[in-house]
This record gives sequence, C-alpha cells and structure tokens, in this order.
Amino acid sequence: MGSPACSLKLPDVIDEFEYFQDGDLIIGGVLTLRSKIEYLGLPEEKTYSVQTGLIRSPSSTKLQEAVKHYAFPHLRMCSSVGYYMNLLAFLYAIDNINQDPDILPNITLGFHLYDSWLEPKKGVQSVLQILSGPNGTVPNYSCKGQGKLAGVIGDQYSSTTIPIAQILGLYRYTQLHKYVKQIKNPFKIADRMTFFDDNGEFPSQYTIANWMCALGSKPPKSYVDVGSYTPWAKEEDQIYIDPNKIIWNKGNNKKLESRCADTCLPGSRKKQGSSIHSCCYECVPCSEGQISRTTESLTTDVHCVCIFLPADSENCMKCPDDEWPNEKKDQCVPRVVEFLSYTDDPIVGVFSAVSILCCLLTGLILRIFIHYQDTPIVKANNRDLSYLLLVSIMLSFLCVFLFLGHPVDVTCMLRVTSFGVIFSVAVSSLLAKSIMVCIAFKATKPGSHWRKWMGAKLPNFIICVFSLVQVIICVTWLSISPPFQDRDTHSYEGKMIVQCNEGSVIGFYSVLGYLGLLAAVSFIIAFLARTLPDSFNEAKYITFSMLVFCSVWIAMIPAYLSTRGKYMVAVEVFAIIASSIGLLGCIFFPKCYIILFRPDLNTKTYIH
Repeated sequence: MGSPACSLKLPDVIDEFEYFQDGDLIIGGVLTLRSKIEYLGLPEEKTYSVQTGLIRSPSSTKLQEAVKHYAFPHLRMCSSVGYYMNLLAFLYAIDNINQDPDILPNITLGFHLYDSWLEPKKGVQSVLQILSGPNGTVPNYSCKGQGKLAGVIGDQYSSTTIPIAQILGLYRYTQLHKYVKQIKNPFKIADRMTFFDDNGEFPSQYTIANWMCALGSKPPKSYVDVGSYTPWAKEEDQIYIDPNKIIWNKGNNKKLESRCADTCLPGSRKKQGSSIHSCCYECVPCSEGQISRTTESLTTDVHCVCIFLPADSENCMKCPDDEWPNEKKDQCVPRVVEFLSYTDDPIVGVFSAVSILCCLLTGLILRIFIHYQDTPIVKANNRDLSYLLLVSIMLSFLCVFLFLGHPVDVTCMLRVTSFGVIFSVAVSSLLAKSIMVCIAFKATKPGSHWRKWMGAKLPNFIICVFSLVQVIICVTWLSISPPFQDRDTHSYEGKMIVQCNEGSVIGFYSVLGYLGLLAAVSFIIAFLARTLPDSFNEAKYITFSMLVFCSVWIAMIPAYLSTRGKYMVAVEVFAIIASSIGLLGCIFFPKCYIILFRPDLNTKTYIH
C-alpha cells in the first residue's frame, strides 16, 4: 500500500490503552476506563477539569479472578471500579459467544478496544484507529490484515459518544447490542448476583453525590454522599436520598424548588391550577385587606452580591384592624382615622361657631326676659315656663359639642341621652304652654270649673311627668346596653371610622320615638288652640315651631340611615341645631320684637 494522502497528528496521552484480539469478525469498542482527573501521579495543574460520576461496587473474589484472567497491565492505575466492570462485561460476552458453537458457528469474534479517557478528541482518535487497523491511523484507509470490522460499541458518555457516532455514520457503522442481550448472570459480587438486563446493559448500584463547588476552583473540591440508586431493588426503593445531608447553597443552605411558573410578586399569592404538579400555579392578587410580602435572600459566597427576591406566598396575610394594604399590597399601612375632627374638618368649625352664637343669643333673650319679667307680654304665658324653655334651648346648643371631636365612651353615653332629656324638657314645656292656653280660654267663662287648674302647679306637673318618662328610658338604656366607642373598618376601604356604637338599637330609637311622640302631641294641641280668640295667642307660634321641629327630624331619618361615619354624625348635629333654632325663633323672636321695638304693644289692653 502506498503512502497515504494525509495523516493525523493526534494528541499524546500519558498511558495509551489498546487491546486487540484477532478474529473472523472484529467488534470495536471505545470505553471510558480512566479519566485524566483520575490518573494518579499527574500534577493537578495539568489535569482536565472534568466532573465524572462514580460507580462504586464492592470487590469480590470472582471479580479479582476476572481481573487476573483478563490481565491489562495498562489498567493498574484505574481508580473507578465501575469503568473496569464495563470492560469485563464486554470481554466476558465475547468469550461466551466464542465458546458457544450454537451462537456463531465457525465464526470467531475478535475485538479492538481503546480507552477514551473521557476526552472527545481521544475518542475520535480511537475510533479512527479502529477503522484503520491496529498499525496506524490513516483516514479512509484500512490496514486490517484479517478480520472484518462488524461494528463498534460506543462510550458510556455523550461527550465522547456523539463525535464517535458522527464518524461511524460516515462509514455506515452502528451500536452493537445483539449478542450481549443474551448473556445472564456472569458472576456474583458480594451478596448479589450481577447480570445483564434486557437491553444488554450492566446494572450497578450508583451513589448519588452532592458536589460542593467554590468559585474559581476547577475541578470541584469535594462531595458528600447523599443517597443511592439501586436498579435491582423494588421500584419504590430504587432511589434513596437523605435530604438532611444535602448542602444546597453555601450561606443559607436552602433547597431549590422546581417551578413551571414565574415567582408570585408581593401583593399576590399562589393559586393551584388544573395541573397535578404543585410547582405549576397561577398568581392571583391578594384579596381586599390582605398582603403578601415574604422575601428570601439568595447568596453564594464573598464574591457574589446579596440580592433579595420575592418568595412565593401560599396565602395572603390579613392586615390588623387598624391597618390597610398599600397600593402594591406588599405591606400594611395605618388606616386613615375618620371622625368629626376639630382640626381637619371645616364643617366642625361651622357647627361650633353656630352653636356658640345661638347659645349666646339664647342667653341674651333669657336676659331680656328676666329684665322685662313684669311686662304683660312676659307674664302672659307663664314666664317660668319661658325661662325653662330658654335654658333647655341653650343646653341643646351646647350638647352639640358632645357629638364633635374624637368620641370616647363617656361622650358616647352622654350625647344621645342628654340630647333626648333636654329636648323632652323643651317639648314638654311647649306642651304645657299649649295646654295652659286651652285652659285659660275655658276658664274665662263665668262659673267654669277650669279655674282651679290655673296656676303653676299643672304645667310643672306636666313637665316633670313627661320628662321623667324620658329619663327612665335613658337610664334603662344605659343600664342594659350603653353606647360605647367603636371602630368601623368595613364601611370604607383604607379608613377606620371612630364612632359611637349605640349599644342597644331599641334604646336609641326609644329615645327618639318618645321625643317624636311628645312633639306630635304638642303640635296637635297647639294646632287646635291656634284659633282661640286672644289678641296674643301663643298657640299659633307653638304650632309653627312644632311644625319646624317635626319637619327637621322627619327629614333627618332617611339622611341618617343613608350615611356612614362622620357624615351620619353631621346629620345629627345639623338636626339638633336646626330644630333648636326653630324653637327659639318661632317662640321668642316675636316677643323680643314687641319688647324691644314695639313697647306700645306690650300692654294689658293689647295682650287681652
């Protein structure tokens, strides 16, 4: 044969392994028997940074005998028993086939083996040497003297097998498993029988190792055994992993999680979808009033920057009653506290100014009536009742301040009860005035028995009785279920309304209902007495004042029920002020006009 057209300059190896046995048919093989990282005595700086899996199997007498039978002086440095057992399985299969006359009669199998060193370049070199023959490496030339190459068994690693397969594909060669599949139970290792499976593979127990890597270090420095894989065990017992031995990450040692969805950001939570896998989920926003803000840190070592990433939250966390989620729903912030505040609500300033002015005006009218107490117009309609009515109106203006500002338990108990009792006294006074107008008209007739009811006893009795009923209602209410300070966190999002809880709804509406009943009776009696012949009949002014009073409170009811928080309190305050001004204006402004500006009418002749 002439000189080849070209030759390959292939990398040198420290310890070349080639084993050749001639035959009628030759089976080539490129196996990993050693990797350069395993070769003892080689300086670390000259080794390849190759990470290899370890297959550990105990030694046995038969294994040692097999090693002596198939003596390979070049393999005395092999540090991985699993690699060597693959070689023994190959040789044992060839030997059994050659000794069995029924498998390949009159044909002898030979082999041509090389060690790939777990190096792709060395694997390519080895397969080219097998194709060229045992005496040289010349592409597209065959220097075989005898046997014909029937096929090649590739390496057990894809890094070397893929380039080997690409080369063999050009020459129409494949993987050879046909005969190996028929070999069973070649030898026994320790306490188990070693065998080839249905795919012609040699199963062995694998140790699952946890490699500890350090940045800038090649190869990895150390590992720890965390489990094992035993192919011949029951299916549920084949893989064993001790999670307590796993070191996930230097620093926090938190396990990694498989996922098929993006991390749920703060403000959302995981919601399991239709998938059966727990790592597949959807991210949905937290419900109103809830947040999610769990985070975890990811660190490696001193060369890496610590970063913080949002961790998936299984459930959202409800904010405390006095807090509310921010816009992103990743933290709770204090709720906006709402009540009729002296500093934040302008309407409180308006209510306060009107109440004080009206209270001062009422006091001024009282002072005028006391100063002109002996004039006919003051004496005409029981001046003591007029004084009591003015004091009641003055107190009603002052009780407005129980409704303003930050409510506390004491103000909550006093606001409705004091308002109810004060207005009951005022309306009872008007009722007594109306009754006295009717009695006074009837008493003018000669021989009338109504004369005995004239005087101060009857109106005082009327006021005491009807006011006492309201006092009893209020005391019963405060004794059974008194009002108290409450915090409403449900009516408005992000707000906490500080308000008075009425305690007993029955007690609250009993006070208002009784006050309405008094106003209605007073209105009816005053309405009937308005046409009595009198130059200055006070009944018509009482009728108009009760009409204003009832109109204000009837209109207040739907407005009160349709509002919440401080606006509901504002409706109550407005009703108190409006009805008090109605009483003051309708009853006393006409009298003050006559006293101050028309003294000529303030005479017995005009009054009677």
